[in-house]
Amino acid sequence: MTDQPANWYPDPTGRNHYRYWDGAAWTDNVATNGVQAVDPYRGGALDRLDAATTVGHEGDPDRIKEQISGSGWGGAGITEQVTGGGGTIFTEPVLVVNQKAKIFEMAQQFSVFDQNGNQLAAVNQVGQSTARKALRLLTNVDQFLKTQLEITDKAGAVVLRLVRPGKVFKSTVIVENVTGGEIGRIVQRNVFGKIRFGFEVSGQEVGSINAENWRAWNFRIDDATGTEVARVAKTFEGVAKTLFTTADNYVVQIHRKLSEPLLSLVVASALSIDTALKQDSRGLA
Repeated sequence: MTDQPANWYPDPTGRNHYRYWDGAAWTDNVATNGVQAVDPYRGGALDRLDAATTVGHEGDPDRIKEQISGSGWGGAGITEQVTGGGGTIFTEPVLVVNQKAKIFEMAQQFSVFDQNGNQLAAVNQVGQSTARKALRLLTNVDQFLKTQLEITDKAGAVVLRLVRPGKVFKSTVIVENVTGGEIGRIVQRNVFGKIRFGFEVSGQEVGSINAENWRAWNFRIDDATGTEVARVAKTFEGVAKTLFTTADNYVVQIHRKLSEPLLSLVVASALSIDTALKQDSRGLA
């Protein structure tokens, strides 16, 4: 992480939401739910490896604009700025979801930006023990175990929690509110061919997310009537990230204002596609 500018970043120890990086090393200054505190940095060997092997610049505004406007596999092909927005993941019409690229990844981390490159939220994998991190480093077994993600806003407050129970073939992502109440579920419907997920609330399907090709690069999101309400496009990560990491980047365009619980399920699906589809072979599901 030595090429990252001084700023607040997800705490590599997992004890807090954010820790301040001074441009050269992790400091003892931390923040959780918008409250700053002091927590001496005593990152273990795996945490230091995780932080030290980060590559790429996920928050580069120029790169984000290329992701949005580029055509084909390289970008989402959005050539005009989409109006609207309110500075949150629930109000912006375009979300850029960039996975933090690490040569050795011990925990999933994503940053979410608006179309101008302003960071809106962070997605962090939580609840991992040291043994679990070592398992992730040395084997592929981790992908079949329970995975928990916390989505925090730019002040560090949790706004959504995503839980993917252990899986063998098909994934289910449980979407929870800040108090742990279930909003709904994103349930994988098939294993072969173009992947499809259903949005379920109290056992009823209220929408779906549908891969438009078998490699699951681009997705159409529909409401219960089959009308497209959003689109997710996988974008080019950059040469270094493609060659040396398994990080993925996505651009999400939400076509109109959505009501709950569909809105939270659409946002959650865009933030958890990589988690739901991650398999042994990169890019396959």
